Amino acid sequence: MNIGEAFRFSVHALSSNKLRSALTALGMVIGNASVILVVTIAMTSRDYVLQQIRGIGSNIVYAYCQNGGPQGAEIDEDFVKLADIDAVREQLSGSIVAATGVMTTFDLMRIAGREENVQVIGSDQDYAPVRNLAVVAGRFLVQGDVLLRGKVALLTEKLAIRLYGDPQSAVGQVMKIHGLQFTVVGVFKERVPSFGLSELSGDTVLIPVTVVRYFTPVERIDPMYVQARSPEDVPAVTDAVRRILESRHNPRARYLVENLTEILDTAKQVSLVLTIVLLLISAIALIISGIGIMNIMLVTVTERTREIGLRMAIGASRADVLRQFVLEAMMLSLSGGALGILVGISIPLAARYFLPGLGIPISPLSVAAGVGVSCLVGLIFGLLPANRAARLNPSEALRYE
Repeated sequence: MNIGEAFRFSVHALSSNKLRSALTALGMVIGNASVILVVTIAMTSRDYVLQQIRGIGSNIVYAYCQNGGPQGAEIDEDFVKLADIDAVREQLSGSIVAATGVMTTFDLMRIAGREENVQVIGSDQDYAPVRNLAVVAGRFLVQGDVLLRGKVALLTEKLAIRLYGDPQSAVGQVMKIHGLQFTVVGVFKERVPSFGLSELSGDTVLIPVTVVRYFTPVERIDPMYVQARSPEDVPAVTDAVRRILESRHNPRARYLVENLTEILDTAKQVSLVLTIVLLLISAIALIISGIGIMNIMLVTVTERTREIGLRMAIGASRADVLRQFVLEAMMLSLSGGALGILVGISIPLAARYFLPGLGIPISPLSVAAGVGVSCLVGLIFGLLPANRAARLNPSEALRYE
């Protein structure tokens, strides 16, 4: 019996019990679909989390003074200064895109008929690209605003809506900050919300850092941001910024200089662990479906004992019988696996259609793994029934009732 004949016999045997074959293959449909969906969900969630973390700022290094000396004057000297930002720009010009910093103060403003404490931060023209901010209306700070100490301000989108109804209406308005009149030139927002974990809150006013300096008794940059040119430069830039700060200040001062690399690595590890756990759960479904195939094939061998004996009597070898029943098991497994792959692919494709803004990757590796696992399940769980069929004694099989 060649492969073609074995295939025809297998198709005939499976089609003669359509419902049983379909129910047996259903386990492989669920198992393979779950494997592809698990990988797709894991990749989508991982990419989303990493995108959210990177959205805070690309290749960012941040630094601030962790503690100062014992005396107040010494503490003031230990804080990161505007001169430190200039030193970083000068010494690391070849490996960074930009360096910027933030100074923070607060002022009382009347919002919706009552006075509220509003955060006022100062920065420069590099703050928007480094922190990945989006301009909603108007413009952002330019170099001339900083150098000329311009009385211009930008509002967060939330504050602009609270004060003036909508972002567009806020542009051109005049507001008082620390008793001085500032013209609102723009409205901005974070491209990826940091949920209050950064220096930006929902109600924040941004003005030139050279102007904020007049409103603060101590010059304190907290934090300083440095954007490296590439992810590969981030560790070296982190070390270089730390060395620059330590060389320019009191030896007893301590500076926290960190980057997002550790957070990204942690997110990747968590995603990997979750993926492995979910894949193990999917593997259980595949094992259960494999056991179902083995059980049905054992029943089939029992039901077709006389047929097996007749084929052996007219010349079929044990290898022919073994081949035929293994092929039947693999056809059950592959047909269910192929349908499961189609289901697993169609769901992410449908989600792409209804959620065009969400990137949902489909891993070719998971599809290839689905095909391979289907073959493996059919082969492994089909061997025992096929081996039992091949070991039947022809004369006893012919007498089987």
